[in-house]
Amino acid sequence: QVQLVESGGGLVQPGGSLTLSCAATTSERTFNMYAMGWFRQAPGKEREFVSGISRNSGTIYYAHSVKGRFTVSRDNAKNMVYLQMNSLNPEDTAVYYCAARPKPIATASLYDYDYWGQGTQVTVSS
Repeated sequence: QVQLVESGGGLVQPGGSLTLSCAATTSERTFNMYAMGWFRQAPGKEREFVSGISRNSGTIYYAHSVKGRFTVSRDNAKNMVYLQMNSLNPEDTAVYYCAARPKPIATASLYDYDYWGQGTQVTVSS
């Protein structure tokens, strides 16, 4: 079992930055046994992949829409995953979720993830 809690969302102006955090609590496997993903869901839209990071940080993926602006990282010693978001625009407005899968590599499919956080709202508006 894995419990995930996101934080760091909020209201930011276009062009601004935010860093999201995801704190993981594990009961069976250690955190470094899970690949992690970030997804987002805007009102009226399907949940979409944002970024993924392998359990040893060796393989990282980004959605085309965020590549070059967002940076994912993890600290296995602290059971934390982060999403640094720069140059935010209104199209980035969504609820952001972190997710975990007990595999080495992250994927872009939400169906591959077993555990989800409750989400944190990011609103980009002037």
